[in-house]
Amino acid sequence: MSRKEKSIELLNKAVADELLAVHQYMYFHFRCDDMGYDLLSGLFKRTAIQEMMHVEQLSERILFLKGEVEMKTSGDVQKIHEPKEMLELATAMEEGSVNDYNAWAQECAANADAVSKKLFETLVAEEEVHQDQYETELDNLEKFGANYLALQSVERSKSVAVGTAPAGE
Repeated sequence: MSRKEKSIELLNKAVADELLAVHQYMYFHFRCDDMGYDLLSGLFKRTAIQEMMHVEQLSERILFLKGEVEMKTSGDVQKIHEPKEMLELATAMEEGSVNDYNAWAQECAANADAVSKKLFETLVAEEEVHQDQYETELDNLEKFGANYLALQSVERSKSVAVGTAPAGE
């Protein structure tokens, strides 16, 4: 396998992981939104959008290397309904991405592909931010318990009642 082919393979693995993250986080966004957990819902939605941008960056690099972008996910969306379990899975997914991307950056460097290496290193930094955000939310749940989530629902209810937020938002 040529060095270019190896980079394309790794970049496509990352595309698959990022696509799964987009789907998983959007599912969590919908579930949290339905439960009235606006802060968590917004966090999952923003992260999903950032993961979509990662898919775009990875795909552009694959195409530059004259490869084919494989638009497959690396797994199936898990139907989790409890916010704590959502955050635990999201944290684990981000940690997995950080570990994979660090290793893949080194592999690209070993194959003399500095640009793909730099892309993976940039993604590591962004995934670490996501992981930190999810860990912070888990810490808040641990510190404040169910009250933390209840306050998010109460705020939405007040906004809907006074007409500052459309119902269903």
